[in-house]
Amino acid sequence: MENYIVSARKYRPSTFNSVVGQKALTATLKNAIATHRLAHSYLFCGSRGVGKTSCARIFAKTINCSNPTADGEACNECDSCRAFNEGSSLNIIELDAASNNGVDDIRQLVEQVQIPPSQGTYRVFIVDEVHMLSAAAFNAFLKTLEEPPSYVIFILATTEKHKIIPTILSRCQIYDFKRITVRDMIDHLTYVASQEGMTADPAALNVIARKADGAMRDALSIFDQVAASSRGNITYQSTIENLNVLDYNYYNRLLDCFLSGKVLDTWLIYKEIRDRGFDSHFFINGLADYMRDLMVARDPSTIVLLEADDEARKAMAATSAKCSPDFIYRTMNLCNEADLNYRTASNKQFLIELTLAKICQLSSPSPDNSGTGEGRLQKIQPATTPSATAQASQSPTPVQAQSRPAEPQTAPSTPQYTNNYGGNNQAQHTTAAQPVQQQGAAPVSYPSAPTQQPPIVASPAAPYGAQQPQAAAPKRAVKRPTSTFSINPTRNVTQTPGQAQATTSVREPRNGLYNRDQLNKAWQDFIKSRPTEHILINTMRASFPAQIEGHTYKMMVENEMQLNVMEQATPSLLSFMRNALENDHFNLTVELNQGSASPHTWSEREVLSHMIESIPTLKGFIDDLGLTLG
Repeated sequence: MENYIVSARKYRPSTFNSVVGQKALTATLKNAIATHRLAHSYLFCGSRGVGKTSCARIFAKTINCSNPTADGEACNECDSCRAFNEGSSLNIIELDAASNNGVDDIRQLVEQVQIPPSQGTYRVFIVDEVHMLSAAAFNAFLKTLEEPPSYVIFILATTEKHKIIPTILSRCQIYDFKRITVRDMIDHLTYVASQEGMTADPAALNVIARKADGAMRDALSIFDQVAASSRGNITYQSTIENLNVLDYNYYNRLLDCFLSGKVLDTWLIYKEIRDRGFDSHFFINGLADYMRDLMVARDPSTIVLLEADDEARKAMAATSAKCSPDFIYRTMNLCNEADLNYRTASNKQFLIELTLAKICQLSSPSPDNSGTGEGRLQKIQPATTPSATAQASQSPTPVQAQSRPAEPQTAPSTPQYTNNYGGNNQAQHTTAAQPVQQQGAAPVSYPSAPTQQPPIVASPAAPYGAQQPQAAAPKRAVKRPTSTFSINPTRNVTQTPGQAQATTSVREPRNGLYNRDQLNKAWQDFIKSRPTEHILINTMRASFPAQIEGHTYKMMVENEMQLNVMEQATPSLLSFMRNALENDHFNLTVELNQGSASPHTWSEREVLSHMIESIPTLKGFIDDLGLTLG
């Protein structure tokens, strides 16, 4: 009975033309042999299974061939070629640097270099995994590598070029082997199957090629494994079952559920995947790869990035047409976040299920979702007066939350909502709706109470915080430039205690008096309410607001980060300050300091250090107790 030889050895390339996926590189080597322009040292770099050692052997065989063919290949008939094919050639010496990486091993190699070839023209030394040599071995090899005898050629092979010291790199011609493409692997596996008398489904070979990840040797080993389990009839189903590959059908089913917003169905599919033994981390990364493939399949110019055959590319392009680019981008981002958080998550199954639910919300958000996720809903602002609309268009700053709840309407009404993607989920109001006040817009009141209170500003002659009406003072709309932002005061509407449901009214603005101490106390109380927001706390401590006019104050910050933090915190800060001061006209403008830097603000540690240096008794007290600064 004939001994079985694995495909990786049986179909190992023996000529340059049989090397898979390296046509440009092999053409260069053949031209160098034909023109007799041979270097004394070569470095072959590339990932595993791409043909580095095979090319080195073919190169060594060809340069010693007595009768090369017209296309630059070895004849396989001369004495040198026959000795090489039989494994008895003395002109080719291979050294595995992974197990022979010491100085003594290199010295033995250098000694062999001094022996001229007994047959042929060159002695070729192939050093595999050369990056495993020790630093001392590299140094012992330098002189010989730079100036070898004329009949010696070194071929170094490595999978990790970055580990080779620069002095070695500078002495070699460097050839970078590329990863084998899926198309090239499928073609070669089809050839192997035909030689072995097997039938192979192209879809099955595509799965094998993708599983090999650019390594032809791995693809041949996987091919043998699948062929053994399927008895020579390699089908798609037998391949995915044998290799335990997560079929794209699962991802296609998940995509349909995503687009229709079926959260629980995605969880059931995820359970099927877990029951088949797939790891959750493997699943979420596979989903990310699937969404990436959908993205590149959307455009004919990028579909070449999809490592698959033409039939699979067409199927993926048809599937990607169902999705918008925005949906794919957001899904990829959620998968990436799940991947980053997976290792630290205490409940990994819940993390994946939550991610699947978030993806469903991207295209079909729940009507009652009021959180900050992707499916967040926002109230539509009713139509306002022309003047209010004009002022609102000048102030693009975020909508300010009202500090107190609005009074209920005479008849029950259903508010209208819209999601972030423009879908209306509920009907229009049946009665006048409470408006959402925007910054810079004129105050909006109910139709039954259109009268507005004139704006209140501080009089120059009045005490600090005292108020007096100013007739017909126009309200300014502050436009946010790139380095400032402003929140204008809004009219707060509240329900009068004890008022009947059918009565509609508007609460008058609060005009409470306050002094500097009360302002400072309210400012510090807000700081204490945010103990974990360190940037906000430091910014508010370093920049106390200065009064501009009336109840309008200005706060200066030093950089864009502080400006962004204050911009996010200002709506809640204004609501807090107005309630604490009982004055609805308090307003704050935050600007970026464009001039010279403000004086340095000491941290708590710096303050304590200064006190210790300035107060001798405090320093002695700390020294007596043996205390240190934390």
